[in-house]
Amino acid sequence: MARPVQVVVLGAGSWGTTVASLAARNTPTLLWARDSDTADEINTDHRNSRYLGDPLLRKDLRATSDIVEAAHEADVLVVGVPSHAVRETLSEIADDVRAWVPVLSLAKGLEPGTRLRPTEVIAECLPGHPVGLMAGPNLAKEIIAGMAAATVVAMQDERVAGALQPLFASPVFRVYRNTDVLGCELGGILKNIVAIASGMADGLGVGDNTRAMVLARGLAEMIRLGEAMGAHPRTFAGLTGVGDLIATCISPSSRNRRVGEYLAKGLTTEQAVAELGQVAEGVKTAPTVMELARDHDVEMPIASEVEAVIAGRRTPEEAYRGLRHVEPGDEEDLA
Repeated sequence: MARPVQVVVLGAGSWGTTVASLAARNTPTLLWARDSDTADEINTDHRNSRYLGDPLLRKDLRATSDIVEAAHEADVLVVGVPSHAVRETLSEIADDVRAWVPVLSLAKGLEPGTRLRPTEVIAECLPGHPVGLMAGPNLAKEIIAGMAAATVVAMQDERVAGALQPLFASPVFRVYRNTDVLGCELGGILKNIVAIASGMADGLGVGDNTRAMVLARGLAEMIRLGEAMGAHPRTFAGLTGVGDLIATCISPSSRNRRVGEYLAKGLTTEQAVAELGQVAEGVKTAPTVMELARDHDVEMPIASEVEAVIAGRRTPEEAYRGLRHVEPGDEEDLA
């Protein structure tokens, strides 16, 4: 009888822990937590109270604070640390992960300085491994509570993606696959910036019509940049594009949306991040996205206004007044 596939998840934040608990339903799973107290709580109380509160995790989910131990056990490696920490984390175990082990990213940001996507960083740190990502409208607290949701495993090798699908699936968690890794990854990165704009809209009380306009035109900006970089525009109509965008922009538990609300209340970016107490990828990503937009000659007025607010050059009120001055063109012209 074949040995079951061992899934190892690096990063015990809300989403990393949730993915690990999903996998533990189907196959032996080990979760690496940087904090030993978090690992102990998962092993003894089957909870991650810091990030997920009281809901119980799978009792057969194991946790460790020894990253080398985790790397040695991996048949499938899931990288759930923030985008700015991917390279540092993987550099610790580059020689400990067995050859050809598939690697999935959960990160939704860009590496500062290099502007590389998480899958590109992983490919540099772990050359020769099949690399992809898992993304979609996946709010961790809803999924850990057993609410229905869906995600996408994106990999260029469809056979590998197909083998990974059942490891994370459940009767209420559907796992699709997609070969457009670039498009799926950009959707998860870019929607965070639009979510900050959505949060600012709520905080300012500008109305649902205005917020809907920002979401729709924000999606158009995502498609423009994605297509300019080589992604398939159709990808943005799926779970990793408009699906993830909607969830992140409307949910009260969305970290990026909450940052936008805090900014609208008059907090500085530093104060907003401190109030949140967790990583909001859109804050770090916005300046890098604007660099990419300039490189590819793509107009992104909403992202530009959000970046200006984050940098302290504009207030949220000024940003929304600035959007009024954008000259409307053909509504169907997304390219």
